[in-house]
Amino acid sequence: MVHQSRREFFSAPLPGITTTTTSTPNSTSNENNMDLAWPFGELEGLDRDDIREAAYEIFFTACRSSPGFGGRNALTFYSSHDHHGNGDGGNGSGSHGPGSPSGRVYGVVMTPTSRVKRALGLKMLKRSPSRRMSMSSVGLNSGGGGSRPPSPVSHGHGGSASASGSSSGAGMGFSMLPASRPRRPLTSAEIMRQQMRVTEQSDNRLRKTLMRTLVGQMGRRSETIILPLELLRHLKPFEFNDSHEYHLWQKRQLKILETGLLLHPSIPLDKSNSFLIRLREIIRTSDSKPIDTGKNSDTMRILCNSVVSLSWRSTNGTPTDVCHWADGFPLNIHIYTSLLQTIFDIRDETLVLDEVDELLELMKKTWSTLGINRLIHNACFTWVLFQQYVVTNQMEPDLLSAAYTMLTEVANDARKPDREATYVKLLSSMLVSMQNWAEKRLLNYHEYFNRGTIGGIENLLPLALSSTKILGEDVTIMEGEGSKKGDTMLVDSTIDRVDHYIRSSVKNAFAKIIENENVKHATTEEREEPSVALLQLAKETEDLAAKERELFSPILKRWHQTAAGIAAVTLHQCYGAVLKQYLAGTTMLNSEIVGVLQIAAKLEKVLVQMVVEDSEECEDGGKGIVREMTPYEVDLIILRLLRQWIDERLKKGKELLCRAKETENWNPKSKSEPYAQSAIELMRSAKEMVNDFFEIPIGITDDLILDLAEGLEQLFEEYTTFVVSCGSKQNYLPTLPPLTRCNRDSKFFKLWRKASPCSVGVVEMHQIMTIEGHHPRPSTSRRTQRLYVRLSTLHYLISHLHSLDKTLTLSPRVSTRNRFSSSHKHHGASSSYFEHANGSIQSACDHVSEVAAYRLIFLDSNSVFYESLYVGDVANARIRHAIRILKQNLTLLTAILTDRAQALAMKEVMKASFEAFLMVLLAGGPSRMFHRSDHKMIEEDFDSLKRVFCTCGEGLISEDVAQREAETVEGVITLMCQCTEQLTEDFSIVTCETSGIGLLGTGQKLPMPPTTGRWNRVDPNTILRVLCHRKDRAANQFLKKSFHLAKRK
Repeated sequence: MVHQSRREFFSAPLPGITTTTTSTPNSTSNENNMDLAWPFGELEGLDRDDIREAAYEIFFTACRSSPGFGGRNALTFYSSHDHHGNGDGGNGSGSHGPGSPSGRVYGVVMTPTSRVKRALGLKMLKRSPSRRMSMSSVGLNSGGGGSRPPSPVSHGHGGSASASGSSSGAGMGFSMLPASRPRRPLTSAEIMRQQMRVTEQSDNRLRKTLMRTLVGQMGRRSETIILPLELLRHLKPFEFNDSHEYHLWQKRQLKILETGLLLHPSIPLDKSNSFLIRLREIIRTSDSKPIDTGKNSDTMRILCNSVVSLSWRSTNGTPTDVCHWADGFPLNIHIYTSLLQTIFDIRDETLVLDEVDELLELMKKTWSTLGINRLIHNACFTWVLFQQYVVTNQMEPDLLSAAYTMLTEVANDARKPDREATYVKLLSSMLVSMQNWAEKRLLNYHEYFNRGTIGGIENLLPLALSSTKILGEDVTIMEGEGSKKGDTMLVDSTIDRVDHYIRSSVKNAFAKIIENENVKHATTEEREEPSVALLQLAKETEDLAAKERELFSPILKRWHQTAAGIAAVTLHQCYGAVLKQYLAGTTMLNSEIVGVLQIAAKLEKVLVQMVVEDSEECEDGGKGIVREMTPYEVDLIILRLLRQWIDERLKKGKELLCRAKETENWNPKSKSEPYAQSAIELMRSAKEMVNDFFEIPIGITDDLILDLAEGLEQLFEEYTTFVVSCGSKQNYLPTLPPLTRCNRDSKFFKLWRKASPCSVGVVEMHQIMTIEGHHPRPSTSRRTQRLYVRLSTLHYLISHLHSLDKTLTLSPRVSTRNRFSSSHKHHGASSSYFEHANGSIQSACDHVSEVAAYRLIFLDSNSVFYESLYVGDVANARIRHAIRILKQNLTLLTAILTDRAQALAMKEVMKASFEAFLMVLLAGGPSRMFHRSDHKMIEEDFDSLKRVFCTCGEGLISEDVAQREAETVEGVITLMCQCTEQLTEDFSIVTCETSGIGLLGTGQKLPMPPTTGRWNRVDPNTILRVLCHRKDRAANQFLKKSFHLAKRK
């Protein structure tokens, strides 16, 4: 397709115009400006050309009744946003609708005097109406043809032929146009078609579809037309160049429907909706081949029913007069910004068309279809102007000024109380993207601006400040009705922001000097003496201060009264940091150090003078700024001595730790203090060290505190490693016995039956094992109790670390300057100096609690739990005695442990008990076999076990937590109540599925499922173990036939 210039029609053809596309919101045209993030979300499967073509189709449909969009006998239908009098674009009676900036004839702007451009401060292109002309014989107004741009070869040819050309002329190629045809101005429809690079073939197909759609429905509103569906219904493959083009076109239409109706609907959609499922299936089918869109096609019928049903939904289920297929976020924003992009001249994309008023008025007709309102329009228009400024390499400052003007309107909109959630989300994302792009340059303006482009700061800074202000004051970011007393301010004041920009840019410029020096010497492989480097750095720092005062400070002073003073203070801090690093590595004073100190003093004098001169008009005379300038020569030697002091005290702490490893026996200090003595001594030593540190009469910096905290943290982590060295739960888990099948005649059960008539049963045997009878003693061993002491010790460390961290953080002796600048890059975003130590201790608590729990259940309580529960017979070996012992053990646990440690320890004991119960059922060995009828007693026993943990202690374990941990055991008990036939069937199915066999063939045997230890009711190994313990003939025969498992002896 050939496109025309907007500045001078027919001036020259644009080379390669058919393969290039304009910048769209999805992607920028300049790789150097890719740091401007698209804020409105991505659309999977739709590229910028798809969005552009969909935007044109919606635009043309919405404007179909407007002059210049229809043919000689234009189809007429009405939109709720249509402000134009009639749709006849060929009778010469163009109307002046509300909001139209200029007179129009046949939809043509005759005297472009743009109100929008005047309001935004954009210059007019001063193009006469005759400069944008077209040939009337091309068929733009013929009823049967589509709009077609005139041929470049006719440029310069005049004539007096009638402008009423026939429809047959519309089908002729450009080369067939007579040279004598008169020219006429382009209509808005033609301008939009050129701007959006729509081919004549696509335009003709759209016009035909609308004509076919509106037969007998001349009054139909545009927002009631589901355009992609109508296009799919009315356009057939023969209307395209080939089947591949038709398939791509069809997939685009279906993808638009999928995005608008399924992926991003304006009204939330239930995933189980039948229409959704059918439409998704049709779209999935269309990926491989085109769907049949014939009248008798079932696929097309289902597609129509699904799309119509999904489009005509409403939020409350009541009938609606607008269909919702393109008004979901972010699809509607992608489409609308693609339309707004057309206001920029394709020959010079830094310029806005003079016809912008009428184009915007026409775009307004799409609002009802896209769900756009005035607030969203203002936000999108602001974004498009700003984005265009960025993607055109910031060559046109007027675009930035226009974006700032629109941002003022956006600020007014943001203050309105009835904002929708979608608008707030859209506005927040847009402002964050604009702010990030602007602040990236303002935070490093020395890098992005120079003497020739310094004026860019004047335009960019107000926009960044306005965006920040809207985000902080007008856009609701916090949840709730409003900010409460004590809430942190979301945005700094203007002075604070500019202060931040100055400090950041100066720091970056200073870092760049150092980097350049490092690169220079790395390239030459010359090793420069540190003192020489410090002297050179001082000279370049002074030059940077002079540049700041001459170029940037006069502009920044409009927003910050002491801009030059802030820059000088920042440079003073930067050089002081380097100087401090240099002196920290020295052991004695020499001439080189003296030279460095002298040049540093000279630089400091220059910077202080710069601060004083810039602060003359301040109320405090600049004393507040001067206070930030810590003198170089005061703290340097003391700093070195202080670091030596820290190292010495940390060395003593390590000696204390070594003694603890040799002497600690994990006996508590007392009942009221169930902690290890070594932990008390270590924490006392740390607190004394911190208190003595803050007693030193010098200015303490956060860097020094960080050094002290890191050394202490290393001590605490090493001590934690010592505490956690207590083995693992694997040490106490019994070995799984081999799988066997139950045998009614096994020797064990013969002996058990002979012994059963005896007067002493299993339960009585359990009672004899305890001296107290019904008041059994706890079975917790001394080593398990020592594990409890370890756990209490860890919680003691956590509580005292918090107190220690608070002392380090809130001490008034800390210099606020370093605390929020240089140390931040080491300390990161964490609010705790002992973050890693706290994490290590917490992990250690989990480990020690787990080891103690498994030792308690599988070792200390083994005789009453795993070794005796359900041995021989369920009815005579139930869990009652084990629960009494368990309750005593839990009582002892809560008596030994501190309150904070009890919940975690109790939970781990519960998990260990449940695992032991599982092992009794699934890995109990030859001493246990179960009837199907036993599951009721087993279920009662497990409920009793679960109830112990829910009722022990004061809410240490909630019922929800207990139930969640018990789900696996309850699933296995459920398996035990199933008949053998059901178990074998389930086992065969699950085994085939997990092994990948599928259906079991004739003569093919089931594979033996591996033992993973992650037992659950759908695990084949779990079902197999239930069968191995099932005491009936069917299970015995199945196991013998399938796996040849041995009988129990």
